[in-house]
This record gives sequence, structure tokens and C-alpha cells, in this order.
Amino acid sequence: MNANSSRSSLAVPEEAILEACGETPFPKLGLIEQVWETNPIPRKKISDRAAEAFGSLRLEDVPDGGEIALGVGSRGIANLSRIVTGVVAEAEDRGYEPFVFPAMGSHGGATADGQREMLAELGVTEDEVGCEIRSSMNVVEVGRTADRDVPVVADANAVAADAIVPINRIKPHTDFDGTVESGLSKMLVIGMGKQRGAKIAHDWAVDWSLRNMIPEITDQLLDALPVVGGVAILEDQRDETALLEGVPPEGFLDREAELLEQAYDVMPTLPFDDIDVLVLDRQGKDISGQGMDTNVIGRRPFAIQEPEPEMPDIKRIYTRGVTDVTHGNAMGMGSADFVHRNLLVAVDMPTTLINALTASTTRGVRLPPVVETDRAGLVAALSTIGIVSPEEVRILHAADTMHLQRLYASTALIEEARERSDLRVVEEPSPIDFDSGDFVAPTPHVAGGGGESTNN
Repeated sequence: MNANSSRSSLAVPEEAILEACGETPFPKLGLIEQVWETNPIPRKKISDRAAEAFGSLRLEDVPDGGEIALGVGSRGIANLSRIVTGVVAEAEDRGYEPFVFPAMGSHGGATADGQREMLAELGVTEDEVGCEIRSSMNVVEVGRTADRDVPVVADANAVAADAIVPINRIKPHTDFDGTVESGLSKMLVIGMGKQRGAKIAHDWAVDWSLRNMIPEITDQLLDALPVVGGVAILEDQRDETALLEGVPPEGFLDREAELLEQAYDVMPTLPFDDIDVLVLDRQGKDISGQGMDTNVIGRRPFAIQEPEPEMPDIKRIYTRGVTDVTHGNAMGMGSADFVHRNLLVAVDMPTTLINALTASTTRGVRLPPVVETDRAGLVAALSTIGIVSPEEVRILHAADTMHLQRLYASTALIEEARERSDLRVVEEPSPIDFDSGDFVAPTPHVAGGGGESTNN
């Protein structure tokens, strides 16, 4: 028996679910769209805007011909290669020698080759961005924290450079709430710390909390290393580039905190706070660090000593698969109540567990009950939320926690949407179609003529 067959045997057959749950009527589903007002940077101007952001930093202390280490590596950032290309071109025009180093902690299997491959998947290659990529897991200890004597480490190639510039998106973090969360500071502390730094940070975060650790260590890194600033990225609700800004080392944490507030304002969320069943077509590290964004689903069961978001309140989550580019890393699957067999078959358990061990979030990789088909998953979810009629049940079906503009919604939510100016009904409710037990309808963010942004 091969591995996939062995795993598939863990999936509960549809017949068993239907027999156990009895007759479970399904609601009809329609299609709704969130009405968002956005003004992204045109894609053809992104490289120029990135160059301007980098050029706004004070570079006079960098010697002529000096090496500038550009930290890159976060997944899911729109237009990343264009942004890096713009920064590289501007650095070269000013007479410097830029190089990219992976600033991604333990990702890529915690190997130099794996991290180089991950950059390539993000569109960041030497040919594409126009400079050398120096990938190594070697780190240098640059100090220790004052109170706890925690080692502070950083990528050896970056430490040896004449200047360091992290390039990263500012956004809410999935594991904690703080003045700074996911962004430039986290890239310096954890991303630039490679596997060792990431493990140190997450080990100490159990008692210290990342909300306190990241600002303190960021200040120490700014003092110890030639960080001349960072290039901050903000994205809108459609995950398009909305802002590119050079953030100088003076007031670094304060400005990042201000940008985080802006990121919260434009973060895509579910349009209802009270949901009976949420269906997600996929999860993945390219969608969120925890596979499913905890700020969207309102669940943070794996973060020790960190409170969960107050909203939304979702009774059941059913997740159908993982993205291809996550390479089987199913971090966060423990937040689901049920998962499809396809997710189980795709999981790479060593990669998933190594990520969980590094981040000290092992509860996030617990395997939920596995069902054989979508029909079985929906029946299992509906039969465990109490007595709710098909006309009243509140079901949302999203592609993932990143793509939330178009959603399938049950009749009760369709009727609410009609009364709201921030929602538009695209398709009226109709019965759910299945083929061999699985959904027939396309993933919602491309349904009804929708699709990815056409921002030029």
C-alpha cells in the first residue's frame, strides 16, 4: 500500500457520515461580493515607486561601491519581484552593490538551497531582479538582550554588508497582537535570524510574547547593525500594492506601528460576524503563516498565552485542500473542524512538523477529522451546530482567507446582504451541485465572472 492509499484510509467514507447524521437538508447558496473602494499602484509603476521608497532612505554613510544586503522572503506579497527589481536598480544607479539574502527564518526546509528555491518561487531570481542572491543558514551572534540574556543572531552575509534593508509587507500577525506585528521588524528579528533565530524567538515567546520581544530586539539590531531603513509594503483588500514607503531607522518602530494601523483598516475580512459553517477551498503558507489567517477565522488555538480575536464567531470550519506552492506544509490545519481527504493526501508531515516545532505551535498541526467528500464534510458540519433550518443556517464558502471579495452565501446571508451597501448580490441562491460527492461550482473568487484584479 502506497503512502497516499494509506492516508486515504483515514478518511471517513461518505456513507458512514450520512448514516451517522441522518437526513441533513442543504441550504441553497448564492454569490455575494464585497464592495471595496481601492486605489492600488499601477503595476507598471511599481518598480519606480519601490526605487523612490529606497531612494528616500539616508544612504550617505554607505561607502561608494558598498554592499547593500536586501532582506526578502515573505510569501504571498503581490508584485514582489517588481518591488525588489526597483530597489536593486536604484541601488546600482547610486553606485552601490546590492545583493538579496533570504530573510525567512526556517522556511525552505531550513537549508540554503531550499531558501533559494523559495525565493525563485516568489519570482525573485538573480536573472529577474538583476543582482546576486546569497543564501546561507549561517548566523552571527550580534548581542544578547539585557534582561533575559537571549542571544540575538543575524544572517552572516547581511552582517558583513555595508548596509541592510529589509523589504516586507506590513500586516496583522496571526499569532499575537502588538504595536508591531508582521513586517519590517519581524523580518529583522526572525527572518534575518534564519532557523536559529526563529527557533530562539519562538521558544522565548512562550513566556515573553512576541509583542514584547520583537520591538526590544529590533532596537538592539538597529543599534548593532548598519540597518539604513526598510522598504514597507501595504496591500489593499484585493491584495494589490497600495503603498511603498522607505522607513528610516529613526522612528522605525513608531512608523511601522502607524502603518500597521493602516493595514488593519484595509485587511480583507469576512462580511458577517456570526457564521454557522465556513467552507474554505484551500489553506497554505502563501495564504497565511498559519495556513488560514487567524484574524479572519477568529481562531488562535495554537498560540500559547495569546488571546483569540473576539470576532467572527464561527461554529464549524471545513477546509478542502492546500495550495500547491505550500509544498505540503499544512501548518494551521488544526484550526479546522473537518478536512477533505485531498488535504490529508497533500500534507508533507516532516515539513509541517518542523515548521510547528520552530514556531512552538504544535497544536496548529493536529489532524482534524478527515472526510471522503465535500458532501460528507458539509453534512458533518451541519449536523453538529444544533437545529437550524436550511432557510436560517448561515453558511459562507470562500476560496481561502486571502481572497474574500466574492463568497458563496446561504439564503439567510443573501437576504442580509440585500440590505447592506457594502455587499452586492451577484447570483441568486440555487441548490448545491455535487459530482461524485464533491462540489461542482468553481471556487468563489472566480465565480460569476469574477477573478483576479486587472490592475495595470
